[in-house]
Amino acid sequence: MSAAGAVAVAVALSAGVAPAAAAAPKDTKPSAVEIKGKGITEPIVVRQADEPRMFELLLTEVDWLASARPQTSAPKDGKLGDKFTLTILVKDSPSLVYDLYPLAAGGPRAYRPAKQPSGKKSAGWFYGRLSMSETLRVSGAPLEAKPDVVHGGIGGGVGEKLKPEVNPVESATEVFTEVRRLFLLNGAVLLVILVGLAGMAFLIRRRI
Repeated sequence: MSAAGAVAVAVALSAGVAPAAAAAPKDTKPSAVEIKGKGITEPIVVRQADEPRMFELLLTEVDWLASARPQTSAPKDGKLGDKFTLTILVKDSPSLVYDLYPLAAGGPRAYRPAKQPSGKKSAGWFYGRLSMSETLRVSGAPLEAKPDVVHGGIGGGVGEKLKPEVNPVESATEVFTEVRRLFLLNGAVLLVILVGLAGMAFLIRRRI
């Protein structure tokens, strides 16, 4: 084969491979979540490979913000409380950034900055999930425990150390006690009604 023929073959092969390489899908799947904020000296990084459960909880708090329309206007100054910044990482590179305010007056708030590592988006304020504070706390953020939102907001067993231990024997005893009180109360009411009916029947009979 001549040199010219070899060059032509090489060019043809490269032309056939290049489109395939260009068409390879880009991996945009989040791999970790980074948390920064007041009281956090070193950024907290929760990786999907190491802590899949915690990673999913954090991601659930903000993944819907990427395409959502703003829900509220900017809160007044002094009404937001401490700010915690969550950065979604894709292969350890920042992809999306959100500011969370779990202690905001009137309920948690979230802010989507216009300037994003993956491209510009429209800035906007949103109402955050009620579980935001507890999700951040169990991730390592210095926040007070709110076990009242663990069951409905977080679930999945996270924060289970906050739940009081339940004694099944004591619980069953309490249930039976309440049922007994209910029956006694109903019985007393029924007795009063029967006595009243008997009295009325007696008076009617005497008049007849």
